Amino acid sequence: MSILILMVVQMAFSPDTALPLPTAALYAKLTATAVFWGGTFVAGRALAGQLDPLASATGRFGIAVLCLLVLTRCVEGGLPRLTLSQLGLTLGLGLTGVVSYNLFFFAALTEMPASRTALFVAFNPISVTVVMAVLGQERMTLRQVAGILVALFGALVVISKGDLLQVSMHFGRGEAYMCGAVLSWVGYTVIGRSAMRQLSALAATTYAALWGFAILAGALLWSMYWSGHGPAPQGLRLDVAAALFYLAIGGTVVPFVWYSEGIRALGAGRAAVFNNLVPCAGVLLGFVILNEPLTAAMLAGGGVVILGVALTNRG
Repeated sequence: MSILILMVVQMAFSPDTALPLPTAALYAKLTATAVFWGGTFVAGRALAGQLDPLASATGRFGIAVLCLLVLTRCVEGGLPRLTLSQLGLTLGLGLTGVVSYNLFFFAALTEMPASRTALFVAFNPISVTVVMAVLGQERMTLRQVAGILVALFGALVVISKGDLLQVSMHFGRGEAYMCGAVLSWVGYTVIGRSAMRQLSALAATTYAALWGFAILAGALLWSMYWSGHGPAPQGLRLDVAAALFYLAIGGTVVPFVWYSEGIRALGAGRAAVFNNLVPCAGVLLGFVILNEPLTAAMLAGGGVVILGVALTNRG
């Protein structure tokens, strides 16, 4: 089974992906990426209570690194040597998109349902647009400012569970963790824009996963040393192993490379627009698989957020 999966993934990352992709094929990959990432909230919720955030993130990228190394060897003949500049960029990718994002991500899922957590991803495209404007890479129009305000209003509806006068009462640790995850992903996207000018999507993703896994594994060993025991429960359950495997392959290897291709071909802002689909996928999968409730505030607020994001990134 693992050999079959590797063959399918290798076909997806054939050498032709180094060439400019047809628009339809690229959009299809970015859309599939959003759906795969929507599934990570369900898989991450399955790990909540079974593994702590550090162990979950380390397990996810331990599997992903092995797959990426084999894939890079098969597709590109191995990893290229890095210049000092490339070393700094890939390390930045690992720190933001692997280490900090995943620690915040898994921590949030221990506090909130998967569907509610997924809605916070709608902040990603707007945050990228704002940061790119602050850095002087893009100019913000009045339409974009209006879109950001609309999206923020929708987010407040979601966070407050429909009671806008009591926003602070509904903003807990889980919501704070997801804000940290959003900021981490913005950093990954912005840094990725520079990294993709110098490295292939597969090489950049592999190096980012390597640096991130090394940091996570070191931190896990350190915590095990001081606590005197490992964080994993005895006898890893089948559902936990399946969730880790999905997070590694369906949530990391395939979508990370495809997202990097999107950044390289479209730029950071336009690639980030496809993150609008992640909350929709996460909410629907949480409802179907985990039987999580769909509240009116979630549907209304999520719709307003997506409307604001679409207005911000229109054109």
